Amino acid sequence: MNENDLKALCAEVNVSFYDSEFVRENSKLIYRVYIIKKGGVSLQDCQKVSEILSPLLDANEPSKEAYFFEVSSPGLERKLSKLEHFTLSVGELVQITTNEKEKLKGKLLSVDGENLTFQDLDDEKQSFGVNFKDIKKARTFVLW
Repeated sequence: MNENDLKALCAEVNVSFYDSEFVRENSKLIYRVYIIKKGGVSLQDCQKVSEILSPLLDANEPSKEAYFFEVSSPGLERKLSKLEHFTLSVGELVQITTNEKEKLKGKLLSVDGENLTFQDLDDEKQSFGVNFKDIKKARTFVLW
């Protein structure tokens, strides 16, 4: 099942597909599908998506190895791995590690093509730009 299929199936229950991944936790393989929705994702939203996807995954398994299937919200502090994730995160605080291992933090102001503009957290009058291709990893964060 590809990403476009997941997007279409999620749209049927009024949520948006965010991402999916395989992770290994306590020696168990987990296939996790993340969904988003304006106003937040409820347990019922996760249940609906799970009910739609489970039989399809049984028929077309995404892994030859035994796995557990989960549907979840990506959370407040979530991984940003696609340009689309950055577009959805405009206005939020983001921490980045560049390909050169430079660590940056800022408020995401805009996404223009592959160019991202951030407000410097130490000096709100300053901004800096990063090209999407120069990002090794990124995630949103919350100041508590």
